[in-house]
Amino acid sequence: MTAHDDVQGNARDDIRTQILDAAEKLFYERGIQAVGMDGLRAAAGVSLKRLYATFPAKHDLVEAYLRRRDARWRSDLAAYVGGRTGPDATPPARILAVFEWLAAWFDAPDFRGCAFINAYGELGTTSDRVARVTRDHKRALHAYLADLARPLGHPDPTALAAQLALLVDGAITGAAISGDPAPARTARATAAALLGTPADDA
Repeated sequence: MTAHDDVQGNARDDIRTQILDAAEKLFYERGIQAVGMDGLRAAAGVSLKRLYATFPAKHDLVEAYLRRRDARWRSDLAAYVGGRTGPDATPPARILAVFEWLAAWFDAPDFRGCAFINAYGELGTTSDRVARVTRDHKRALHAYLADLARPLGHPDPTALAAQLALLVDGAITGAAISGDPAPARTARATAAALLGTPADDA
């Protein structure tokens, strides 16, 4: 590979990132079906030809947007829980930190609910790719919660993770509809009761 190839590759990566940044902002704020490719082209600052060369169809862009958001969302969550609780934290404290992270996210001015639930609501019955990405995201969240639950010695950490995942999704949806971060606190208190841990002590 030559230096010229490296430059071209970096330019392609930069353009892809530029397009994905614009797509994420518009899709998350307005909804996928409300945003056309021409609007995306203008927001990304690229030609329509370059946009279609990078993403030949809108569903390619939608899937790439959701995959990238999934990776970042889960990474941010894990980083918060790890940084907030530390290596000596109790398992309940780590689980409850999930809901503390949700509260901070809900309070952000650009919070519009779960991008995956939103996308599934728009396209899940007509797009296998959107349905698959959404299910992959939810399975990954469930697996993460199960990992947090295993040190508790619970007889069925997988079932406990499913209950916690429902609390997470319910809190996200409730906060998006109400415009209030309070559902995160309610979900945290419910999780604490589920774990048998006083919410103020964990």
